[in-house]
Order: sequence, then C-alpha cells, then structure tokens
Amino acid sequence: MKYTYRTMGTCSSLIDFEVEDGILKGVHFTGGCNGNLKGISALVEGMKIDEVIARLEGIRCGGKPTSCPDQLCKALREICD
Repeated sequence: MKYTYRTMGTCSSLIDFEVEDGILKGVHFTGGCNGNLKGISALVEGMKIDEVIARLEGIRCGGKPTSCPDQLCKALREICD
C-alpha cells in the first residue's frame, strides 16, 4: 500500500513510501538534504518496518527535536497503530 506523510520540524516536507507484507519499499523524501535522504532511502529499502523504527527512531538533526529518519519512523508508527 502507498502512503504519504507530511513531516513536521524538518527540512523535508513529505515522505512517500510503500509497505508490502511489513516491508518498506519506494521511500522518497521531498525537500531536505538530497544526498543524505537518497542514502537513507536506499538503506531502508527492503527492511522490515520494526527494524527501521528500532534503528532510526529518536535521531535528532542539529538542535531540532526530530530529523528526517525520525519522521519516517513516526509515519511508520502511524500506519502500524
């Protein structure tokens, strides 16, 4: 299933992704640090949702209370609840 999540508190504004049988696919961030977000997308491609959350949840960017990887986790938690 395809999802779009509007981020809060980050340079990126949207995260588009798919989940199929609990596996994350097709992650694309709109805005933000292009190279870093392409890297994150490539690394999480094919991972189980719970593994992505375990590895990336709570990461902060600079002095911000969140980050793009943390926002991805918030999106994943939202669809799992």
